[in-house]
Amino acid sequence: MNDQFIEEMFDNLKKRIKVDQNKSYTAHLINNHELLAKKIGEESSELIIDFIKKNKIGIVKESADLIYHLLVLWISTGVDPEDIWKELSSRKIKTGFEEKNSRGLKNEQKLRQK
Repeated sequence: MNDQFIEEMFDNLKKRIKVDQNKSYTAHLINNHELLAKKIGEESSELIIDFIKKNKIGIVKESADLIYHLLVLWISTGVDPEDIWKELSSRKIKTGFEEKNSRGLKNEQKLRQK
C-alpha cells in the first residue's frame, strides 16, 4: 500500500457522497458528523486496546477501520490526501521533538491573536 492506494480509496469513497444515505454507509457518515466523530473515537479506542494487548490481528483490523473513517472525515471537511502528504513532508526534516515544539508555539501564537 502507498499514497496512491489511499488516494484511489479516497476517490472511490468521494463518489459515494451523491449516493442515497440509506444505501451507503459512507454517505450516511459524511452527512452525520456526530456519528462520524463517534466512530473515529470508537475505532481509536479499539486500536489502543489492541495495541496494549499486543493483538497484531486486532491492530491491523482496527487500523483499517480508523483509516477508512479518517478518509471519510477528510471528504466531509474538504481535506485532500495531498494536504496530509504536504504536512507530513514538512515534518520529515525535523526531529519529532522539534516538530512538536514548533506546533506548540504556533498554537500559542494563534491563541494570543484571538
